[in-house]
Amino acid sequence: MQYAFLVAAILFEVTATLSLRGAVGGRRALYAVVAVGYAVAFASLLGALRAGLALGVAYGIWAAAGVALTAVASRFLFAEPLTRRMLAGIGLIVVGVLLVELGAAAHTITP
Repeated sequence: MQYAFLVAAILFEVTATLSLRGAVGGRRALYAVVAVGYAVAFASLLGALRAGLALGVAYGIWAAAGVALTAVASRFLFAEPLTRRMLAGIGLIVVGVLLVELGAAAHTITP
């Protein structure tokens, strides 16, 4: 259940961020989507933490997935650049998050 909350947090945060880009571009009604999206994203992140997900893992995955998804979606929605260097950076983010996740799993104590 903790990862369901985390996925929801990621999707709502990315939606809010992409809507912010649209709102700044002149579609002022999207500010409501921004506000609701960020509120639901933080509530979902709270749900993931309450369900037992470690803060370092939750925040690392949330931030990394948000950056990667926003960069890719911006390429298609707003024709923003997505260079090889940027893709390499996204790859490094993914590797970094995996290392944090594996490091946290190595220190999990089960009864």
